[in-house]
Amino acid sequence: MTTSSAPLVSLQAPKDVSVADIETELSQIWQSYNAGGEGSLAAATRAATFSLVIYEPEETQQLLAALGYYMGPIDGIGGPRTQTALEVAQKALGLEVTGKSNPETLAKLKAEIAKKGDGLKADGNTTTNTQYALDASGAGFADAIAAANPCRIIALCPTVGEDEGVTAQVSAYCPVQKRTSSTLICCEYITLKGTQTALDRISGMIPELAIADLPKFAWWKATPDPNHDLFKRIAESSDCIIIDSSHFNAIEEDLLIVQDLIESGLNIADLNWRRLFPWQELSAEAFDPPERRPYVKEIDLMTIDYEKGNSAQALMFLGWFASRLQWHPVIHENLGGEYDITKVKFVGADQRQIEVELAAIPIAAGEIPGDLIGLRLMSTNPQADCCTILCSQIAGCMRMESGGGAQNCRIEQVTPMFDQQAENLLSQQLQRWSRDTLYEESMAVTAEILKLVNR
Repeated sequence: MTTSSAPLVSLQAPKDVSVADIETELSQIWQSYNAGGEGSLAAATRAATFSLVIYEPEETQQLLAALGYYMGPIDGIGGPRTQTALEVAQKALGLEVTGKSNPETLAKLKAEIAKKGDGLKADGNTTTNTQYALDASGAGFADAIAAANPCRIIALCPTVGEDEGVTAQVSAYCPVQKRTSSTLICCEYITLKGTQTALDRISGMIPELAIADLPKFAWWKATPDPNHDLFKRIAESSDCIIIDSSHFNAIEEDLLIVQDLIESGLNIADLNWRRLFPWQELSAEAFDPPERRPYVKEIDLMTIDYEKGNSAQALMFLGWFASRLQWHPVIHENLGGEYDITKVKFVGADQRQIEVELAAIPIAAGEIPGDLIGLRLMSTNPQADCCTILCSQIAGCMRMESGGGAQNCRIEQVTPMFDQQAENLLSQQLQRWSRDTLYEESMAVTAEILKLVNR
């Protein structure tokens, strides 16, 4: 349902500026506003809490904006506002309406731009601008950030084609009005576009665009690369590097890169790690009852099922569990097969032998690649009351309950996180920039497991 007014106020729509004039242009936005240019609006608060650099190699938002389907800031944050624009674009272009970016949609958007090349305005919009309704469902994630913390968002958008330098845009949006104080809470946006080579050339100035003396976050929406000049520059100046391993391609290699970065002293936060919290919590609760606590050390058989395609969650969960029980990995075997079985063997603190099986279950793609599906904890000691089965509410417990003996197990269903999407998890992560000791300890064991393959 379309509301009578847009959910955000634009102090400055995206404006093309030279890279050297970015700070001057941002200051002029606020000087003009405070001088009464927007006198009918409430007072406004500019960025004052942190800076967020976003490296966005995926160009969906840029293409939507160029064709006029997306009217918000190019911030690299694919929240509900971008989803709304995608739905309208897909419907208009005769595609399946999913609200999600995919190769077919990207190809169609690029074809439309090529076809309408001469009809695009200098600001990227077509002469027949197809605006979508800015309704309540379109309120973007950046709006939610600004509501809690006015911030400066610096989006780095690599482009393909010839190197023609870096283009810059600045904008300012105030998405929330506090009715009690009549104050608009605003975000400043800086968008830098150019080929990877062009962005690398100006990598030295990007940290200077962050607000001095305030926390600095970086959301690196690709595999972090310690040899990437742009990544190194941003990492050196950031209090926290945020990643999402659910989008890694070479999972085991990429997780080892992350561990190397942690060991180098960088503060890394993986949004995919946060998706494991319900599984960790329920696993711990299973052994909270006093009568079960002694048996947790009797666990020596473990099975982890995950959605085929990305093993990051399964490996990190195993690293967490092993680090808590002081299991030391000694063997790691990839056996393959229909379920792409991986076997990992550990030695416990009491020299107990532990066997773990990781299985990639080929089910219909879920919301997040590689989500955990099921977990089974057992013991070869028939007297140990430790058999526990946890399973996703979506996939169910059928495979975990097969093979007999499940009637003696504690069986629980894990309620999926309401806010699994990266944009919502990022909003939570931006409230903290201290190191996550539990994550780092778990990743250290995960890395030990992965390194066994190469021995």
